[in-house]
Amino acid sequence: MLPGGYTAVLQARNRDEFRDEVVRFTQQLGFETVSAVTMVDRGLGKSDLVMVDNTPTNYVEPYVDAASGKLDPVLQHCKRQTVPIIWNQNTYVENGVGELWEQQAQFGYRTGIAMALHLPEGKHFLLGVDRDRPLPTDPQELQRLVADLQLFAVHAQEAAIRLLVPPAQQPERPALTPRELEALRWTMEGKTAWEVGAVLGISERTAVLHINNAMHKLGCVNKHQAVLKALRLGLID
Repeated sequence: MLPGGYTAVLQARNRDEFRDEVVRFTQQLGFETVSAVTMVDRGLGKSDLVMVDNTPTNYVEPYVDAASGKLDPVLQHCKRQTVPIIWNQNTYVENGVGELWEQQAQFGYRTGIAMALHLPEGKHFLLGVDRDRPLPTDPQELQRLVADLQLFAVHAQEAAIRLLVPPAQQPERPALTPRELEALRWTMEGKTAWEVGAVLGISERTAVLHINNAMHKLGCVNKHQAVLKALRLGLID
C-alpha cells in the first residue's frame, strides 16, 4: 500500500497539484498512464465532464473520440458498474472491437485496471490506469494492485469534487446526529458495526443504521468514503 499518496491527493490545493498526485501514485503503482474523470449529470443525456490525465500528446485525439468510446468495452463497463475491470487484448477481442486495442496498443495502452464510483446527485468518478506490459500473474499481487487503486479512487474523488466541480454544484454541509458522528468516529478507528454497537451500548443493527444514515447524508457509497468526507468537512477529527 502507498499511504502517502492517499494523503497527498486529499491535500491537493488546485487542479495541477491534483494531477501531479494522481500521476505520481499511478507510476508508483507500476503504470505509465492514467485518466481520472469527474462527471456531473445535467439531465436529458447531458453531462459536464472534467478529465485529468497524462495521455501521450499524439494519442489525445483518438483517446477522446466519442464514437470509439461507445464501443470501448472498458468504458462501457465503468458506465454501468462499480466493480473494477482488469482488461487486456482479450477484453476487446471478445467484444468484437479488437481493432480498438490494436490502435491504443501503439501508444502503450495494452492492459490496465479501471473502475468507477457512481455517487448521489448525479456525480461520477472514473479512474483508469494503463501500461504496456502484462499485469502480475500472481492472484494475490494482482488483488493488492486493485485494492490499492480502489482506496486511492475513494480519496481522489473527494479531491476531484472539491477542486474540479464548480462551487454552485458542491453539496451542502450535511447535518449528522451525535449518534451518527459517534458511529463514524469508531468506524474510523477500525471498529466493526458489532464493535461500534458494543461501545455505544446499542445493537449491531442500530449501529449499522446510524452508519448507513451518515453515508446517505454525506452522499457516499461506503463507510470508508463517509469517514474520509466527514474528516474533510471537519465533522469528525
